[in-house]
Amino acid sequence: MTDAVKRKLQQELDELDQELRVELPKQIKTAKEWGDLRENAEYHAALARQQFVQARIQQLRQRLSEVSSIDISKVPHDKAAYGSTLVLYDAEREEEVTYRLVTPEESDPNAGLISTTSPVGRSLMGREEGDEVRVVTPAGARNFEIKKLTTLHDEAAAGAEE
Repeated sequence: MTDAVKRKLQQELDELDQELRVELPKQIKTAKEWGDLRENAEYHAALARQQFVQARIQQLRQRLSEVSSIDISKVPHDKAAYGSTLVLYDAEREEEVTYRLVTPEESDPNAGLISTTSPVGRSLMGREEGDEVRVVTPAGARNFEIKKLTTLHDEAAAGAEE
């Protein structure tokens, strides 16, 4: 899973690097040719974009470093952590929901992919099957019981048996 995240981050990094090295210098050069820089909106917009792109490149490099350093062997075998899939029961609504804990880059709440840094994800981290969890979200608090927990290790073992 982290390989997909790395590819996504690297793709964005490559695109921004291209913009920073090729496209923005052309825009700045063209805007400079138009004369008075004090009232040149195109020039100021290109400089602002250049600063944004530089900051985003720095963030992406940092995030790539973090993702590359994820050590799957240190992910718990019996507690919710990155890569875990949890089946939760909401007694108040009488419904089950399934979430998979993922990195912020992989997050897609509508598909059940919940970031480990989101309110729901943080509430589930380190929990075990059978635990009752209170999750506070902007929409209000919900109480869940963890009905089933499948970790990355469980999935790897199941895959090896097939």
